[in-house]
Amino acid sequence: MSLRTHALAGMLLLSSIGAVAAADAADAPRKAPAPVVDVPFFSVNDNRLSYAYLPTATNPGGANAGRIEKHVFAFTHFDAWAYGTNFINLSYLRSNDLDPANPCPVVATGCTGRSDFFGQVRSTFGFNQIFDTRAFAFGALNNVSFEVGADLGTSNSYFASATNGFLAGVQFAFTLPYKGYINVAPVFFEAIDHNGFQQCGLVAPPCLTDGATRTDPTWRIETNYNMPLGFLPESLPLSISGYLTVTGPKGTQAAPLTVDRPSNAPTKVEILTEPIRLTLDASRMAWGPKYTHFLDVWVAYRYWQNKFGYDHVLSGSCTGRFSGSCTESSLYTGVTVKF
Repeated sequence: MSLRTHALAGMLLLSSIGAVAAADAADAPRKAPAPVVDVPFFSVNDNRLSYAYLPTATNPGGANAGRIEKHVFAFTHFDAWAYGTNFINLSYLRSNDLDPANPCPVVATGCTGRSDFFGQVRSTFGFNQIFDTRAFAFGALNNVSFEVGADLGTSNSYFASATNGFLAGVQFAFTLPYKGYINVAPVFFEAIDHNGFQQCGLVAPPCLTDGATRTDPTWRIETNYNMPLGFLPESLPLSISGYLTVTGPKGTQAAPLTVDRPSNAPTKVEILTEPIRLTLDASRMAWGPKYTHFLDVWVAYRYWQNKFGYDHVLSGSCTGRFSGSCTESSLYTGVTVKF
């Protein structure tokens, strides 16, 4: 047999072996591919409805300070996704007849109470998530985020207040014991509001043609926290939470008008805080951990100094005979349902 014949025979033998091996491999059982895990877009998606009763509310420019009652209905949404978080709060506030709706004069009584709508939106974008790192987490610091948001509100009062505020800054997120947290956010803030008492036709010039005010850009610090009281027995599921918002001066209360009367005094640092809210997880206490926070009952204290930035000492909207108060201090209570 020639070398060529031997080579050809060898090639045919290798081909035959390869074909048999391929056939055996085809007949062998195959392992099923791992199923693709469907990861939800939101790792957290929390929606709640709340009702609260505020017995001693106040409003700048309105009479009957400290005797105004407000019923507050709110929807809140919070979610977390791959790169950050989103928070939405929509509130409807209804006053009693001591805080009347338009067109009743501010000092009038017997009219239906005013209605206020307020919306708040906050979105964060975590630096750890964006840059795929843990460089922004050390010690109690959990993350640093870019934050943007808006405050939007309107009222049907004679004062016809309105808020269109926008902010941007950074948020520092810290951990607290028992899986709690505290967030601190220094931000830039600017707003376009409305001041019905400075609108042309009601007051002599200088005045605002349409009542719209544009505040000076300023700073704001927003802080909020939440911490379960984990040292208590499981049969008593209590937690504490709260917030603090401090906003810098924004020019005069009818900017761009300059100071020409007490009702257009310079604004001051505004402090709005709910330093503590004590929450009882009633659904968990009654039905077990499966129903955590399905029904919360809470009591809180709220304090608001220089409301809307109006100087509680010098502003005519806060100190006159027929004016309201620019300081609010109230203990109030409410209930929250998760769905």
